[in-house]
Amino acid sequence: MFVAAMIDLGADRKALEKALDSVQDRSFRTKISTVKKSAVSCCDFHVILDAEHENHDHDMEYLHGEGHVHGHEHECAHGHHHEHDHEHEHSHHHDHEHAHGHHHEHEHDHIHHHVHRGLKEVMEIVNACDMTPEARNLAERIFTILAEAEAKAHGTDIRNVHFHEVGAIDSIVDIVAAAVCFDSLHINNVYIPSIFEGTGTIRCAHGLLPIPVPAVSNIAAAYGLDLRISLKDRGEFVTPTGAAIAAAIRTSDKLPENMKIYRIGYGAGKREYERPSFLRAFLVEGSGDADLSRDEICKLETNIDDSTGEELGLVMGLLMKAGARDVNYSPLYMKKGRPAWQLNVICSPDMISEMENIIFRNTTTIGIRRMMMERTVLPRREEVVETPFGSAMVKVVDIGSEIRYYPEFESAARIAEEREISYQEAYMMILGEIRKKHNT
Repeated sequence: MFVAAMIDLGADRKALEKALDSVQDRSFRTKISTVKKSAVSCCDFHVILDAEHENHDHDMEYLHGEGHVHGHEHECAHGHHHEHDHEHEHSHHHDHEHAHGHHHEHEHDHIHHHVHRGLKEVMEIVNACDMTPEARNLAERIFTILAEAEAKAHGTDIRNVHFHEVGAIDSIVDIVAAAVCFDSLHINNVYIPSIFEGTGTIRCAHGLLPIPVPAVSNIAAAYGLDLRISLKDRGEFVTPTGAAIAAAIRTSDKLPENMKIYRIGYGAGKREYERPSFLRAFLVEGSGDADLSRDEICKLETNIDDSTGEELGLVMGLLMKAGARDVNYSPLYMKKGRPAWQLNVICSPDMISEMENIIFRNTTTIGIRRMMMERTVLPRREEVVETPFGSAMVKVVDIGSEIRYYPEFESAARIAEEREISYQEAYMMILGEIRKKHNT
């Protein structure tokens, strides 16, 4: 659905075709067509597998049990908006033959031929694809987010994760196509206020799981996605791949106050639910400085003079783990000359209640001040950089035409520990690899 929406927005089809032709697995073919969903004309991107690799994830009765009609697969069901700085003259054509020309006659003791690839094997396929460095970085970013979510669900680390559905070639094609199409549109900012999910259960490689599945829940928690559960709607509307794409490209959860819509893209889904099965994306231009994003945050603060240092250290860790943007302490003197600490917490408005509960439960404070603030943030994203000592996460910040790279502390610290080198050496080594990669 995401790929189709990007194509409908005017993504470069030649770049997409070139990338897919270079995928080192020919057990698939793709088809782009126009279909109707709830009487709305939508673009359809169809990854068609050969008989040996067909996974039946479009079979509603198999996925959800009795009471569902046979339909087709879908991707993430969330609305989002794009801001860009390029010319708005796109032309594209549709093949009006529907991409639904295959069916299956089978009982529900399906035999799956999933290929269980690890992150390393998936990255090898991605790195061999013919696409821009930016598209490759985005594809790697999406898979890394998925690996983190699966690792948390299974109690392991990303190096030991073996993808099931996402390791299959159709999912690899989906993510490569998503990265290539998104990159070709030269989008600066992505606004995703919320993603909406249904209820019930879904069948996957590990059996029946509740919706949202663990990977989706983990991604939403780790990347602050506003996941809204629609209790009246049964079905899976957000897949792990969809959640990972949203997490990888989102720059803000707040729409610009004023924006001009230049193009609307509709991406058709394959599964049939009661709600319309399509993803809508707007290509927009906001007012003001296109390089800056504005959103609202909350600052919580409280003065504490009778909690121990151990307690204060614990609450900082709990707050950060729960999703605080930042936590710090400032020394101060209170009444009667008592030395004390002011706890300061920066969080999104939807996290206020959870942050306050953590503070009340784990400190001696009996009152918390809150202040709503607007902030201006530079566009930023994360990239995966391959080094001789392993993968490293790097924060990439755009300042006008300048691009700055900041290796993440955890990656540099891990490499330093594993290789028994100093943190500074690991940090500079990562920067060196970035310069090689971008010829800077």
